[in-house]
Amino acid sequence: MDDRTRASELIAAPMPTRTGLERKTGLFRRFPTIAHLRRHAPRHAPRFAFEYMDGGAGGEDAGIRRNWAALDAVELVPRYGVTTELPPIAVELFGRPYAAPFGVAPMGGPSIVWPGADQYLAAAAQAARVPYVLGTVGGIPIETAAQIAPDVLWFQLYRLARNDHAIGFDLVRRADAAGVHVLMLTLDVPVRTTRAREVAAGVTTPFRPDLAMYWDIATSPGWFAAMLRNGIPRFANLRAYAGGGSLAEVAEFARREVKGAFTWEEVARYRDRWKRPLVLKGILHPDDAATALSLGVDGLVVSNHGGRQVEALPAAIDALPAVVEKVAGRATVLMDSGIRSGADVARALALGAQAAFAGKAFLWGLGALGGHGPAHVIGLLAEETQAALGQIGARRPADARGIVARHPGALRF
Repeated sequence: MDDRTRASELIAAPMPTRTGLERKTGLFRRFPTIAHLRRHAPRHAPRFAFEYMDGGAGGEDAGIRRNWAALDAVELVPRYGVTTELPPIAVELFGRPYAAPFGVAPMGGPSIVWPGADQYLAAAAQAARVPYVLGTVGGIPIETAAQIAPDVLWFQLYRLARNDHAIGFDLVRRADAAGVHVLMLTLDVPVRTTRAREVAAGVTTPFRPDLAMYWDIATSPGWFAAMLRNGIPRFANLRAYAGGGSLAEVAEFARREVKGAFTWEEVARYRDRWKRPLVLKGILHPDDAATALSLGVDGLVVSNHGGRQVEALPAAIDALPAVVEKVAGRATVLMDSGIRSGADVARALALGAQAAFAGKAFLWGLGALGGHGPAHVIGLLAEETQAALGQIGARRPADARGIVARHPGALRF
């Protein structure tokens, strides 16, 4: 069966959503939205884990709040008399079929939030047929992720430039050998910043847990059991390059080696090496989008790093329309930063993104439900996206582009 046939069948197939078992066991009643997961997460996970999953740059999380407020401000004007059924939400990205226009964003250290998180995220994405982006500082090696999520695996790479990018190029080699479908280079971390809530909770490099943190773990039995089952969080993809040392040694290695954002010359070098789809993450200015296109990049992620770098950046949703206009269909435009619901996914689609990626939503799911969280988040996003698209009269995700949107925060360049 060729890819076009598979894509046609996928588009006609219903998106896997919450199972009957979830409804029978009361999971949906307890957590009918992602907001409910966020409220429950601090009761289930240790405090330091919640501060890591929930916090951002600055002392007041202004960047995170700006992302949410900007998304909430986008209003979609529905057209009625168009459909009476929930629409299919399958999409094609970079020539491959996926069951929904959203995916799992790359995240640094999700296993801090819940030990074993990367396995749970990968397995849930594979089962639901949505993109899963393994991060450079994820908790499982590329090769393991490829075994768990062979059909949906993407890989995000930070800049590791020492010795003429020896580690970065080797990670790309490993990604290619493992069958990763899309390589994502992160641009939006040119300098290292401090996340105050993490530091105050004890999440530092080197990691030195104190008595309060040990007590927190001991009084979070689900998290503790997950740690016994899956081991302590590790930088799995970097451990081999660090000589296989202790967690503290590998963390210090990562801090020393992961530096800055890729230059355009470096992007060109990775473009030459990687023959599959290449995506740049962290675009906010349309002129940067134009430069990326000139280098042969296949896709862009409009993102402010989820509000976790500098709180003064504009909301990603507000930068999206100008980037879409500049790209003019010459590359795939994606978006992350602030996605908390299917309505947010529909907003991103209406403003020109071909898919949206969520990060914190999955971390809250892990914090609240452990290994069951990622699948529940995917189910919620799928049903809410279907409902939002059906409500505005979109019979498929691409139809959302034709919906009139009021977007007061849209950036003009």
